[in-house]
Amino acid sequence: MSMTDPVADLLTRIRNVNVLGRKSVSAPYSRIKEQILSTLKREGFIADFRVEGEIPTKNLIIDLKYGPEGEMVIRRIDRVSSPGCRVYSSVADLPVIRDGQGIMVISTSHGILSDNEARQQNVGGELICQVY
Repeated sequence: MSMTDPVADLLTRIRNVNVLGRKSVSAPYSRIKEQILSTLKREGFIADFRVEGEIPTKNLIIDLKYGPEGEMVIRRIDRVSSPGCRVYSSVADLPVIRDGQGIMVISTSHGILSDNEARQQNVGGELICQVY
């Protein structure tokens, strides 16, 4: 059975495991998911991730990050743009998430970037998800 929205599936897996307090989660591999996770790691929302396996069964193993007292670093992670309703934004109209406490992950012509990186490179694009 094919998946309609693999990015939403990744975000749901992270959200569910985060609430349970587990340290890691696995998800089927794709390049866009790897780039999204790379952005989340650069911005400090996940501890690490790695790719395991070969092509037919390649998986991403995501190590979640928690605070010193076990509090969740990712409080909320939501899909913004979906396959049925794409949402785009110019660099001037990029939203600020939680007064700068969160990020918007954006698909740009320069790759998958956070909203801060997109502003620095002066590019807009498709709003993939917001994290705070």
